[in-house]
Amino acid sequence: MSTVDGERRWWALALIAAAQFMVIMDTSIIGVALPRIQADLGFSQENLSWVFNAYVVAFGGLLLLGGRLSDLLGARRIFATGWVVLLAGSLVAGLAGQVWAELAGRAIQGAGAALIAPSALTLLTMLFGGEPKELTKALALYGAAAPAGGTAGVFLGGVITEYISWPWVFYINTPIALLTLAAIPALMPRGAAQRGSIDVLGAITVTAGLGVAVYSIVRAPESGWASFETILGLVIAVVLLGAFVGVQSARKAPLVRLGIFRTPDLAAANLAQLLLGAAWIPMWFFLNLYLQQVLGLGAFPSGSALLPMTLTIMVMMIAPAPRLTARFGTKPLVVTGLAVLGAGLVWVASGIVNTGYQIGSALGLAAMTALASSFGAGQLTDTQALTNGLSASFLGAAAVAFAGALLAAGTLNRRSVTSEKAGAAAN
Repeated sequence: MSTVDGERRWWALALIAAAQFMVIMDTSIIGVALPRIQADLGFSQENLSWVFNAYVVAFGGLLLLGGRLSDLLGARRIFATGWVVLLAGSLVAGLAGQVWAELAGRAIQGAGAALIAPSALTLLTMLFGGEPKELTKALALYGAAAPAGGTAGVFLGGVITEYISWPWVFYINTPIALLTLAAIPALMPRGAAQRGSIDVLGAITVTAGLGVAVYSIVRAPESGWASFETILGLVIAVVLLGAFVGVQSARKAPLVRLGIFRTPDLAAANLAQLLLGAAWIPMWFFLNLYLQQVLGLGAFPSGSALLPMTLTIMVMMIAPAPRLTARFGTKPLVVTGLAVLGAGLVWVASGIVNTGYQIGSALGLAAMTALASSFGAGQLTDTQALTNGLSASFLGAAAVAFAGALLAAGTLNRRSVTSEKAGAAAN
């Protein structure tokens, strides 16, 4: 139960929502800045995706560990620690003068986000969990912060890159982190620490497995899909991820209890989410490159061109989506959403030819980067080859979205929604 009462709870919620806002903004704000980062630090077209993937692999791989640490050491402590780590990573990324330093900064940012996200949600339930009606309102505001962060990131990324300089897309985290750290002692409940073990081995194996898999896929067009380097890397990734599953099944207090995937629809929903990331993130990544490297737009016009897309997502998530889910259930919306995303990607790809979208996103982006490189996206001086490569990446992402729609249609069901409606009617 929270020891923070009255108006201070809502100020604490604002701080928690700001955390969610920042975690998502840090994934979207870099998109428009990618060409400038590439030019200044010397990234190749193939390796540029690591500016995004370094953050996502660290975030996704360490997220479960962040949740466990929050339970054992106290959510407020881990929340504050996450902000310190995020602040340090932002400074490293902004000050970077070489590729390795930029990627190290992005990985540190991802580790900070992996501590912030689960502890923020724990703090929210501590503050509002005793009052279901208030909890519903708090969760709605918390959920709205994610699309707002994505939208703000796109716009701010364009403004900062065009009119200041790209390092400030990282430095912008500094004042927000300092204000948050100053407010935490006054606003956040302490919570009690618990006894238990920390599954460090599980965190290492899943993070390393994801990282090796992404690296091998990104390198494959250059070294060859059948090369010893690619095959060895993918085998190591499978072994590491298999070791993670083995560690989780053997531990009494694992990072993730494998039995939860026997819950109806949970495994299917996670697969759909993975495929959504594998389609959406590559589209977002390569669309930023297309707008600037093919169409020749500046950073601010490119960010502005993406605003209708992110604003639509924000409006749909806040208003129509909850009502449509209550009316029709999750399956029709998941299937329709993935199908529409696939159709939109095909449309984008065909338009490009005529004129010359946390784990699924990393793997999907790696795969689409490899595909784009195979079709010429690495040839920055050849507009037609660059266009063909980017078009191939959109079509590949469209195929992933359509596959997700088909899998969701075959695996998800509406029983949970139907039973909820029946229970509500009985009450």
